[in-house]
Amino acid sequence: CRIEGPAVSLPLLRALAARSEFESQSLHVGFVDENLDALMSEARTYEPAKTRDRAPAPAPSPPPERTPPGAHVIAAPMAGRIVEICVEDDARVAAGVPVAVIEAMKMEHLVLADRAGRVKFSRARAGDHLSAGEALLFLLDSESEASAGVVSEVEHDPDVIRPDLQRALDRIATTRDEARPAAVDKRHALKLRTARENIADLCDPGTFSEYGALAVAAQRARRTQDDLIANTPADGIVTGIGGINGALFGAQKARAAVLAYDATVLAGTQGLRGHQKTDRMLEIAERNRLPLVLFAEGGGGRPGDTDAAIVAGLHLTTFSRFAGLSGQVPVIGIVAGRCFAGNAALLGCCDVIIATRDSNIGMGGPAMIEGGGLGRFRPEEIGPSDVQAANGVIDILVEDEQKAVAAAKSYLSFFQGAVSQWDCADRRRLRGAVPENRSRVYDMRALMRLLLDADSLLELRAGFGRGILTALGRIEGRPVGVLANNPAHLGGAIDADSADKAARFMQLCNAHGLALVSLVDTPGFMVGPEIEAKAQVRHVCRMFIAAAALRVPFFSLVVRKGYGLGAMAMTAGGFHSPDFIAAWPSGEFGAMGLEGAVRLGYRRELEAASEEEREILFRKMLAQQYEAGGALNMATTLEIDAVIDPADSRAWLSRGLASSATREPRGAFLDVW
Repeated sequence: CRIEGPAVSLPLLRALAARSEFESQSLHVGFVDENLDALMSEARTYEPAKTRDRAPAPAPSPPPERTPPGAHVIAAPMAGRIVEICVEDDARVAAGVPVAVIEAMKMEHLVLADRAGRVKFSRARAGDHLSAGEALLFLLDSESEASAGVVSEVEHDPDVIRPDLQRALDRIATTRDEARPAAVDKRHALKLRTARENIADLCDPGTFSEYGALAVAAQRARRTQDDLIANTPADGIVTGIGGINGALFGAQKARAAVLAYDATVLAGTQGLRGHQKTDRMLEIAERNRLPLVLFAEGGGGRPGDTDAAIVAGLHLTTFSRFAGLSGQVPVIGIVAGRCFAGNAALLGCCDVIIATRDSNIGMGGPAMIEGGGLGRFRPEEIGPSDVQAANGVIDILVEDEQKAVAAAKSYLSFFQGAVSQWDCADRRRLRGAVPENRSRVYDMRALMRLLLDADSLLELRAGFGRGILTALGRIEGRPVGVLANNPAHLGGAIDADSADKAARFMQLCNAHGLALVSLVDTPGFMVGPEIEAKAQVRHVCRMFIAAAALRVPFFSLVVRKGYGLGAMAMTAGGFHSPDFIAAWPSGEFGAMGLEGAVRLGYRRELEAASEEEREILFRKMLAQQYEAGGALNMATTLEIDAVIDPADSRAWLSRGLASSATREPRGAFLDVW
């Protein structure tokens, strides 16, 4: 190597390469700094003569090693140092047997015999550096595949557990329920299941892959590692990805993210590592558009974590990332037992909340309430299920965790696609679903069950906003959302709670691409001084705002009353807004309720009549109005699309679902409440 002109570090590099530490590879990053003076002194002996004469010709390389006659060369596959020669001279080896180990880039590579033969050493020895392709060994008699004394490769016994694997298996076992019998027994004594038992019930067998199982609470400053492993497995939250309803929809559509707070670990509180695990799953769910199921039982934020330099811990991303899934993928929350503070905040961001009757849900638990000077309360007094079902927090109220998981699987199935197998009631029974007496109350839920596929009705928020029923169901296997007025409550009039419920349901179906079916039987919006004191104007108009933003098909069936603005709200904002609006023969229409229309429009005539004649006149005019506002007259003026036999309702809906497309989203809108 000859370089002239600028000063170079070549002498120093030569001095460094001559060191024994270089040969043994025992150098470290500070070696040159620590030995610089000695290295510089040694480097002087390597400085080239300062002359412009041509450098002397390099010494000739030793002649290449001659291959013995009839031998096969085993060459170095790469440049590196020989760590070990694995066979002895004259040993017979079979094809595939390791004959040497070469180190390159700090990794050891096995060199295998590519055929059988008798070993003959080259000049290479352990410790030598070889170039790629340089002879390592020779094989003689390579045509002979088998003879006495042949060394053959020893197959690894797949049942042998290596020590490193055993350590990992033992550590993983500490996270399972079997390792914590006392905690499990305590849980079962409360008639509740463990987090892992719920996941096993939710996910198809063998499909759940757990993430972050080996995490422990961030409390190493105050607890031993053994204590943390034994008492804080997975940091109190089991996270992973599994398959749900795979038998119906296939493995791809079945994939879902699962978060399950473990109430047996630090009361299911939210710890530092738990938030990191949650954020990891939220990122994966968002990236891959996976539905998410949250088992939310737990006490909120945990103040005892010490392994991070934080004060308030309010810089978390968990809550904003969780909320960011809204409208992107189905998000399901499940609660049994107590769910307070941070756990309840995540629960409240879910599309749907499924809760057991023994559940309690609140934004603050007993300690927080007492700490705020608001008094002392038992956990059972805070947000019990009967309160939270009546106010709309709980969408589906069930008896126990088993039914909660079943409801979650049923709910999710509507967003996983259509099913090929379905059955339905005799469609002719729909002809008797609405009484001939136009004032007679009937069961709208029974009508919905007749209209939808058998056993497909899943009602949401049954205890709240009772004037409108909201449910998921199927028509010939296709999932739909159903809105229906409830004549058993305020005669089907729409109040504030009902409107809020309907508007939110439209947003849910719109976000996840479910067509909407509206069953109309309403005298209109509820009116009066008392109802207006509850911000009726803002609440009911949410239905118009939500409907205007719909991208999914909308179908309306007027089964009886279709009056005023309330009927327009039930038909996506106006009678020509739906993809079709059909009426049963029992349908009746008007700008307002017929009784009110007669009393208001014919007040002068009624007041002029005698008391005996007034009622007769009123009934006569009411009959005329009813005849004028009947479904057949509405169809002649094209205000509705058709009058149909109720028995044909499923056929109309099936054809509509087959021919109507989901449109591009309209964009953002400003909710009026």
